[in-house]
Amino acid sequence: MQRTLALVFVSFLSAFAGAAPAVAQDDPPRDDIILPGENVDLEEFMWTKRPLVVFADSPADPRYVQQMEYINERLDDLALRDVVVLTDTERGADTALRRELRPRGFMLVLIGKDGTIYLRKPLPWSVREISRVIDKLPMRQQEVRERRGGES
Repeated sequence: MQRTLALVFVSFLSAFAGAAPAVAQDDPPRDDIILPGENVDLEEFMWTKRPLVVFADSPADPRYVQQMEYINERLDDLALRDVVVLTDTERGADTALRRELRPRGFMLVLIGKDGTIYLRKPLPWSVREISRVIDKLPMRQQEVRERRGGES
């Protein structure tokens, strides 16, 4: 009886262990989600990522600190939506991001995979609010449909 229970237990564990890697592979990667924006060209993300640009005049700006807290709390949600966060906290820097987007103090900018600016906000937004905007985009809706079709 004990031997049978042991075999059942071992079988259960091996089945469970075999399923674990499949779940881990489905999780979105979290590497390189937050990048410094100083030497970034938005063209490199075209059709592959949705840049979320966070500008501030200083890394000590309370709005910047709050926004980065929101982002760090829900990195998985952003990774799932192919978001890359670009930060620029050098007020006087002459970066391509600052020339192209022209921030004034703190600014949050969401750019679609097609390069379209979908959101500009002067205050921090939660990842939940940002995700809602992304999820309404036609390209994101297509990605969700394709994912559902692939799972069937």
